[in-house]
Parts: sequence; structure tokens; C-alpha cells
Amino acid sequence: MTARSGSNGGARDVTVRVWRGEDRASGGFVQYDVPADPGMVVLDVMFRVQALRAPDLAVRWNCKAGKCGSCSAEINGRPKLMCMTRVSSLPEGEPITIAPMATFPVIKDLVTDVSYNYEKAKTIPAFRPAPLEPDGTRRMYQEEVDRVQEFRKCIECFMCQNVCHVIRDHEENKEAFSGPRFFVRLAELEMHPLDTHDRIELTRAKHGLGFCNITKCCTEVCPESIHITDNAIIPLKERVVTEFYDPLAWAKRRLFGQRPRQLGEKEPAAPSDR
Repeated sequence: MTARSGSNGGARDVTVRVWRGEDRASGGFVQYDVPADPGMVVLDVMFRVQALRAPDLAVRWNCKAGKCGSCSAEINGRPKLMCMTRVSSLPEGEPITIAPMATFPVIKDLVTDVSYNYEKAKTIPAFRPAPLEPDGTRRMYQEEVDRVQEFRKCIECFMCQNVCHVIRDHEENKEAFSGPRFFVRLAELEMHPLDTHDRIELTRAKHGLGFCNITKCCTEVCPESIHITDNAIIPLKERVVTEFYDPLAWAKRRLFGQRPRQLGEKEPAAPSDR
């Protein structure tokens, strides 16, 4: 970070290199020098650039509290939330480089088209609870609640999607691979003790779980510290293996009169509530 001391209450000038453009082929970095106050985060600096240097700079943001996930960007080459990255935490002696997330198409400047994620979300069957118990209630243990509660912390910043090389480096994989954010969603539903929907074959065949080679890059960038790989992806892989490839599980099902499912076979129809 390039900084020069100022005389205005501790303010100093910072140099930022912001990616500008409406497509990756014609866009590029533009450098701005703006005053920054102590305690500022990168999003504050973007506001200062808009106010003083480039009023047409496009930046997506909402809560400025690290809970909406809107202001995701690549800061000095690493995906971060602009509202949670303090200027003082960045290396001194070099400009701050701010670029849009690389995995998604650019709309303008730092704003990317993340509609891919919303289309994937539509393909995941919703929560389907078990019938009420005779006393009209549903019960589950606290440890069962704790297991899925971690997944509910996701703010859909899509930084895990951004760093996943399966979709970042291979555009052709997007149709067959949903990415770590949606493996978290699938794990949340599959591990919920009251859910009755079977999504294992869907996870394997439609969402492309097998493409993931568990490099843990998604876990490393998660701002909510969700253990995406260890607590969501690996347990889902284990369930797929048990369902379709484990000979011991196959023998157990045969022993107890349960017909083994075949690859590509859809889940049985849900029983009627009537």
C-alpha cells in the first residue's frame, strides 16, 4: 500500500488500482490517489474514489457489516469482503489492487454477474419435513442442530465459488458442477434429522460432487469460517460411496431385504400425507 501522511486529523493518501471496464477483454486497471482516514476499510476507500475521482465506478454493496456478502472482490489477488478488509491490514509500500471476482462475467467494474449461483440454487429440492409425531410436535437432539447450524452461517458471498478451480479454470464445467456453496446447502439438508428428501443421487449426478478433489481452497477463503471441505463435502462423498459403491453396505441391504439402488436411479416417490 502506498501511503503519504497528511495533516488532516491523521488522514493520509492511499494509492489504489481499481479494475474498470464492462468486459474482461477491453477493461483494465486505473490508478487513483485518495485520502484515507484511520480505521477505514477497503469499501470506504471505494466510496472515497466514487466521491472524489470516479463517480461512475460500479461497486456492489449492501450491509457494510460482513453479513450480506455483496461486496466480494479480489484484493491484492485474494478474494475478500471489501467491508471487512481494513486498509491498515494490507502491505505497505505498494498500491491496493482491487479486481472483480474472476470466475464470473463482468457487468461493470467490480460488479460481476453471479446469476449462475441462483440458477444452481433452483435445482436443489427444498426441505421436506417428516410427519408430525403423535403429540403434534417434531423433536431432534441438540447435537443434530449443532451439526447443521454451521452451514446456515453462509452469507452467499460466493468467494468459495470464485476460488474453486473446477469452475474458475473450466467454463465448460459450470453446467455439470454446482460448486462448494451448494455442497454446503446439500449437506445442510441431507444432515438435517427431520428432512425426508433423498438427494444423494442428485448430488452425485446433477451437482457433480465427484469433480471436487478437496483442495480446501474454498474453506480457506470463507469469511464465516465454515469448514466446507471437512464438514460438508467429505461427508457427502462418504454418503455417495456408501449408497452406490460400498460392498459392505450393499451386503447389509441385501441381508435385510432392501434392494440396492442403482446409479442413475431416482429416489422413490414421496408418500402422500393423506
